[in-house]
Amino acid sequence: MRVVLTGGGTGGHIYPAVAIARQCEAEEPNAAFLYIGSKQGLESKLVPQENLPFESIDITGFRRKLSFDNVKTVMRFLKGVSASKKLLSDFKPDIVIGTGGYVCGPVVYAASKLGIPTIIHEQNAIPGLTNQFLSRYASTVAVSFEGSESSFPKAKRVVYTGNPRATTVQSANRERGFASLGIPMNSRIVLIVGGSRGAKAINAAMIGMAPKLKLLPDVHFVYVTGELYFEGTREAVRSELGTMPNHLHVVPYVHNMPEVLAATSLIVNRAGASFLAEITSLGIPSVLIPSPNVTNNHQEANARRLEDAGASSMILEKDLTADHLFARIEEIMSSPGMRESMSNASRLLGKPDSAAVIIQEIRRLIRSR
Repeated sequence: MRVVLTGGGTGGHIYPAVAIARQCEAEEPNAAFLYIGSKQGLESKLVPQENLPFESIDITGFRRKLSFDNVKTVMRFLKGVSASKKLLSDFKPDIVIGTGGYVCGPVVYAASKLGIPTIIHEQNAIPGLTNQFLSRYASTVAVSFEGSESSFPKAKRVVYTGNPRATTVQSANRERGFASLGIPMNSRIVLIVGGSRGAKAINAAMIGMAPKLKLLPDVHFVYVTGELYFEGTREAVRSELGTMPNHLHVVPYVHNMPEVLAATSLIVNRAGASFLAEITSLGIPSVLIPSPNVTNNHQEANARRLEDAGASSMILEKDLTADHLFARIEEIMSSPGMRESMSNASRLLGKPDSAAVIIQEIRRLIRSR
């Protein structure tokens, strides 16, 4: 099986593609891969680290308002289609899979024009512009949220697959999660994350509620600040408290996130689709603070899906304060019944076999070619 993967801009587009590749490797040991991304995107750094062959094309996204830059983008798109056709003709894939981001546009479009079966995967409850455009050309549209199939009325076929990142965390070792944090096994952990780069508003709330953590002395709090905010956040917490208590852990980044998630009792985070796939796969209760700075406000839509199901409690960033956040955490951590109910609801939303379902669809498309 020869597979081309494409997707970029953020980890939320890249890691689902990597998860599909890993599942494909497990089921098809002789599979060959090529990842096509953009030169400037995060994928140009992350994908080679995953030992996947990488090629780049020059492409940028459309601006949502009228701009001369969009004329340049159209020209880049056409050049990107031409470059993609050459890469695809040389590699001769059986399938092309796009997981979002503007780089998918020329690659998946080129594949459809060459008669190669294609899948696009939409991680969010509200589709992105690129996937909306590609849905009429793709062989299959795969969606992460059950019930969002109607978002693609022009698609030939839409299937609910979940997000393949859900599969990645299923084998995570929770003992290693505890050990990596230096926290005793089976302790209760509240993990507070502002995304891979951190979030200023969430870090400010972390600092403000640090003096209140003594009200939950048997709970370990892990602040993941992001590299940019680490020194400032750590020093501000020390200034607030005078010292760093044993049950508070301030770290810049977590490199083994699946293992740490497996050890987590409650997570506070943004509402990116890949992260939600991971926490629902493990059945982790959550307090979600959707980023207001994303296209179509899709993180709020993602978070509402979990909140409506009883798996999460949402705080909009405009309402976020240290007191408000700690009150939500205290309520959940002080009520085993509430945590269990939220955990069960979270697990019902999870789809840990997501990557395998996508591989089934890949096989179906290859057979029908």
